[in-house]
Amino acid sequence: MHTLMKHISSLFVILPLFFLPFNSYSENVNMKLQGADDCGKKLNTELINQTITDLSSKGGGTLYFPAGTYLTGAIKLKSNITIELESGAVLLFSDNFDDYLPFVEMRYEGVVMKSFSPLFYAINEENIAIKGRGTINGQGEKWWKEFYRIIEDMQKNGIRDINKYQSLWKKENNIEELYKNTNEDYKNTLQRRFFRPPLFQPIRCKNILVEGVTIINSPFWTINPEFCENVTIKGITINNPISPNTDGINPSSCKNVHISDCHINVGDDCITLKSGRDKQGRDLATPCENITITNCTMLAGHGGVVIGSEMSGDVRKVVISNCVFDGTDRGIRIKSTRGRGGIVEEISVNNIVMKDIKKEAIVLNLYYSKMNPEPVSERTPIFRNIHISNLVGTKINTAAKMLGLEEMPVSDVTLSNIHIQSATGLNIDRAKNINLNNVRIDASKGIPFVLSHIDNAILTNVSTGLPSASVPVISISDSKEIFIRGCFPLAGNKAFLHLQGENNDIILMNNYLKRLPQIVDKESKGSRNGLIVE
Repeated sequence: MHTLMKHISSLFVILPLFFLPFNSYSENVNMKLQGADDCGKKLNTELINQTITDLSSKGGGTLYFPAGTYLTGAIKLKSNITIELESGAVLLFSDNFDDYLPFVEMRYEGVVMKSFSPLFYAINEENIAIKGRGTINGQGEKWWKEFYRIIEDMQKNGIRDINKYQSLWKKENNIEELYKNTNEDYKNTLQRRFFRPPLFQPIRCKNILVEGVTIINSPFWTINPEFCENVTIKGITINNPISPNTDGINPSSCKNVHISDCHINVGDDCITLKSGRDKQGRDLATPCENITITNCTMLAGHGGVVIGSEMSGDVRKVVISNCVFDGTDRGIRIKSTRGRGGIVEEISVNNIVMKDIKKEAIVLNLYYSKMNPEPVSERTPIFRNIHISNLVGTKINTAAKMLGLEEMPVSDVTLSNIHIQSATGLNIDRAKNINLNNVRIDASKGIPFVLSHIDNAILTNVSTGLPSASVPVISISDSKEIFIRGCFPLAGNKAFLHLQGENNDIILMNNYLKRLPQIVDKESKGSRNGLIVE
């Protein structure tokens, strides 16, 4: 009995040791108590970066910012570090360009170079988080004004230095190599020699989390992981005013990315997937892949969800679902150009609602910049295996536009269960293996469905709810192997089909066309080789 009581007594001596508090500095640092100025007047850059270094050296930890305004320059994140912003906390980034020196390795619009440090920067790190209910203010206005000032000066005076950073950029970079590895459509951009920093750009990092925070006034792209793996962006709000290139979320050459529950209102594209520009991007050969985007709302922006135009390293295996685009210039936009190279493929878009779209609800465009025709090579971009379904759009300018190249048509595209109310309809030019299934385009002017230079298409139950006596439902030109079935057009259109140019094997089967005065428009000037109506 005495021996038992001795063991129990020893146990109670040992147990309290397990409940002693750990050193709070090694795990969670209250930055206000640490000495940070919370009035937005004094720079906290050195203190923040030193705290990150200290915590990381001890295995990691959290920098906690209670309510207040914390002025800072560039923050360099390290492995196992969390930045946590309490409600009422504002991390206010300096608008003094010197606070983002020295230049570091970064990527600007798909080109790896040395330039200003991103506001949050990390390279070759892992387990990084930025979270909380606070606000990150990039104070981008001075950056935007300097960008415009340089462009205006170049237009008036040609290439010259008007700030010290332009000569520094020339000194820090291999200019000849950058020009060699980018196409002529990017030369004007390189000649500026002033490249604004993204707000958050981790490079070659793993396990990244951005959650809950509100981000405003980014100098350039906002959330921009490059060459990263396992990225989660959840529940954030981005508000950038009308401003140049202030995209929302731009994963580039990243793998395993999850974007969800975000609210985005920006000066350029809301969410964009990229993988590098031109020869440099092809040589790095790092695709953007395994991407999911869901439950997001996009307001102002050039595009809701965009792929490209920097897609030289390929973009593939992408799912976009359950999103609302309300007031963006375009909805789903995939863009590239000759000379870019790369493949966009294995794209699924589902359950999308759009309203007040100023241009196209859906656009696939291989003519993004003016590049001369050239033979098919590794420089030829490819769009294929793209599927869009269950999409509703109202107050749309143009329902859809797909523009392939003569030497490389867009291929294997499906539109299914689509209803769009628009000013103008759907236009597909230079494509093959196209499937339109249960697609209704209520175009207030023009022909609802225009197909040109198409090789192999199946149209099932395509219709318009706004028939016009001056136009047909469908126009086909210079196409072959088109199968149209299961259509039940309303009365009111001039005809069901209009033919232009050289066509072969146009087959109409199992359609109810008796409510229209003509099946094939008598004014059609196109050939009817292989035209079958059953």
